[in-house]
Amino acid sequence: MRVSRRTILQSALIAAASGTAGTVRAQSRGKILEAPVRWIDGAAPEAHAGQTFGMAWPRGTVAKGQALTVRAGGEAVPSQSWPTAYWPDGSIKWTAHAIAAGEGGVDRLSVGAGRPAVPKAPVSVRETADAIFVRMGGLEWEIGRSGTAAVRAARRGRRVLLSNARLLGELRAGSEDGERVPLAGTIARAVVEQSGPVRAVIRLEGKHQGGGRTVMPFIVRLYAYAGSDALRIVHSFIYDVDKADFVSGLGIATDVPMRGALHDRHIRLATGSDAMFAEAVRPLTGLRRDPGTAFREAQVAGKAVPPVAEMAAPVGALLERIPPWSDFSLSQLSANGFTLTKRTGAGHGWIDATEGKRALGFGYVGSPQGGAAIAARYFWQRHPGQIDIRGATGETASLTAWLWSPDAKPMDLRPYHGTMGMETFAAQNEGLQITYEDYEPGWDEPLGIARTSELMLWALDATPQTPLLQAMARSAVTPPQLMAEPATLHAAGVFGDWGLPDRSTPQRARIEDQLGRLIDFYDGEVDRRGWYGFWDHGDVMHSYDADRHEWKYDIGGFAWANSELSPDLWLWYAALRSGDAKTFRLAEAMTRHTGEVDVHHAGRFAGLGTRHGVQHWSDSSKQPRVSNVSYRRIFYYLTADERVGDLMRALSTSEEALKTVEIGRKVPSRDPTPLPAGTIQMSFGTTWSVLAGAWLTEWERTGDRKWRDRIAAGMDSIGRLERGWLAGTAPFDYKSGRFLGPGDKVSLSHLNAVFGAVEINAELLQLLDVPRYRTAWLDYCRWYNASREAFVAQFGTAGGGRNLRQGHSRLTAYAARATSDEGLARRAAEEFYSADAGMGMTEGDPRRTLPGGIVEWPGVSTNGASQWGLAAIQTLALVPEALDVVPVPAPRRRGGAGGGD
Repeated sequence: MRVSRRTILQSALIAAASGTAGTVRAQSRGKILEAPVRWIDGAAPEAHAGQTFGMAWPRGTVAKGQALTVRAGGEAVPSQSWPTAYWPDGSIKWTAHAIAAGEGGVDRLSVGAGRPAVPKAPVSVRETADAIFVRMGGLEWEIGRSGTAAVRAARRGRRVLLSNARLLGELRAGSEDGERVPLAGTIARAVVEQSGPVRAVIRLEGKHQGGGRTVMPFIVRLYAYAGSDALRIVHSFIYDVDKADFVSGLGIATDVPMRGALHDRHIRLATGSDAMFAEAVRPLTGLRRDPGTAFREAQVAGKAVPPVAEMAAPVGALLERIPPWSDFSLSQLSANGFTLTKRTGAGHGWIDATEGKRALGFGYVGSPQGGAAIAARYFWQRHPGQIDIRGATGETASLTAWLWSPDAKPMDLRPYHGTMGMETFAAQNEGLQITYEDYEPGWDEPLGIARTSELMLWALDATPQTPLLQAMARSAVTPPQLMAEPATLHAAGVFGDWGLPDRSTPQRARIEDQLGRLIDFYDGEVDRRGWYGFWDHGDVMHSYDADRHEWKYDIGGFAWANSELSPDLWLWYAALRSGDAKTFRLAEAMTRHTGEVDVHHAGRFAGLGTRHGVQHWSDSSKQPRVSNVSYRRIFYYLTADERVGDLMRALSTSEEALKTVEIGRKVPSRDPTPLPAGTIQMSFGTTWSVLAGAWLTEWERTGDRKWRDRIAAGMDSIGRLERGWLAGTAPFDYKSGRFLGPGDKVSLSHLNAVFGAVEINAELLQLLDVPRYRTAWLDYCRWYNASREAFVAQFGTAGGGRNLRQGHSRLTAYAARATSDEGLARRAAEEFYSADAGMGMTEGDPRRTLPGGIVEWPGVSTNGASQWGLAAIQTLALVPEALDVVPVPAPRRRGGAGGGD
């Protein structure tokens, strides 16, 4: 019996309502749902500075304008809600919800119909011609619309707690050892994106200026949450520095008024998750003469000491003989080592205070009358970082979080090798044959890549107790995160074909076990292999060299993965179905990396990403398949992250880059016939499906039908081609969005479906009724993995090389589910278990530990892991019964999935 998608969704809602993971309760005649939310770490955090999360809703259940609220323990908590996506019928598909700092202190919350509660001290925004004022209770932040001060001041009443919070940069002019050129971030535009009552968002845009240079455009967002003393800062910049110069510093600094006696001024630097360097500018402990217990205890606690007159003699009279410490510097120049030094002032020597492995990137300076703290997320992971405090003995101290330490070597983004005689396409293709690197002189520059960093900036009334500072540091390093229950997301029918973890049979449990182990393996490899550094953190390696027991970090296109064969999607679908914190954060770090560093955001390659390579930007193949919106949108909808929203929106017109950049590289077209003006040869999978993902996202975010119509035009025109999707590619007309020509030749590419095409087409066919396209897609799904004999009998040709049989098993599974074909379902299971160009099913845990702490998964490659993971998740969702009955071949070592692109 055929089962409709509506029936499946209704069943999922019933199942979720009866499950132990949370309830999805019908309200208001069964249309508005009470949807559960949970902390991804499994329990409410010790502290949080405000939360934003996303919620998905089944089609037709939530109308525009419906008031929604967040509840904890059945009681409404202060919250703010807004829509982030719509279904084609205009009902709300995704919403975002913000809760105030410290609220929701229970393990599970929910979202449902109702008027949201208002914070006792709401966030409010007041705008003037020159500034934006954000009030959070008694704390007011003044944000500049121009100039170099992003935050001009944070005030509690008339008392200034911090001032002149600014963006810093530094260049080495002309060479790595050239003159240091300081840069200041200069604001050109400020926009209020949200104005409370729970959350306010201010967007600042500008460029860094200094030494006659205007470089590194930035977008900085400031987030204010009710109940918080902090601004969350999301700092994004584009690298556009002339190749003659070297970036040698990048950071955010603020000035902090220093009040009171030197012995009442406090320095705090987090040196570990439960370790804090806690000292005073002028220490009263450890002296030859004891000032008294009350004085020592007060100073250590960060409180004002009793009057000096009460000190034990002779300390009070000799305070000026105790050297005061003005400057402190915690420098994390590698992932595994930091040093903390201090000095009494400029012109005097630095004294080693302590050292350790991994600092948290948190610093505080202040007194019992007020101070400021700053923290940088991924501090040691994105080395070289630094926390500096300067001038603590004066009237004003500076507190700086360096995202790139000026004490480290400058950024060196030069090409890692020369031309090596590869001036011609013929020689370049020889290089591709031997190292798998697609090299072309001039195409290996980093111009236009970007990086986003996350920070917290606190304005504090007094020096907090050390346990509170430690909690603040931990929450900045590993921000708590709310996420809708996987059962709720699944019931909403979003993101195509996936299911909840299923261990109901031995075979399914075995697949689930391998999914878990594989993610655990990659999570462990990040640390074991040191996949860290400012430009590298978040990515993983592509291929493994079993002879060296090392990933191929230095071999052409085998080094960094750069989203090749969709590791981003694998991790996000795994996080969707499990809600697991480790998987979520691994996917989050990858999204922060691949959407920024692996993509050009300005210049001639803007809108295109770079194929996998030794440097993230060094390969000459610039492709939409890497800048893929499908790799970002799950994170966006789960978190409502505005920066990722910007990146996706920018890609809605990325096809413009294809007019001037030849993404076919050095492979000449098989058809020498010139294309008509305004057209380009375009593949259906690695290009059009990628673009369709961007258009779909823009359509559902805005409701603008022009994006829907552009998708539909492409779908309909593919459906009208004689061979449909099996044609693989056709001339694409930019203006109409349609494919041209007869499409009468079969041309298969093993890459067409493995860069998000499977997943995005599952969504398109759910949302748009284009019968010809549905037929064309089902034909492709049915025939791609068919036997050579059957394929030739059907089409009279082999249609080109086919590879990645295991990864394509999910296409067969899709066709089997859509047509209720048990034979196809069995074939899909056989293809999945085959391990052809993929990974085999293992008996138990295949990992082995070698001397030196090396852990190996025999035969692993990220291509194979990614496609195996996606195939496992989707075949479990589409043909689970077939997976139960088809025998699993005995484990055997196979080569990982090749790219062959």
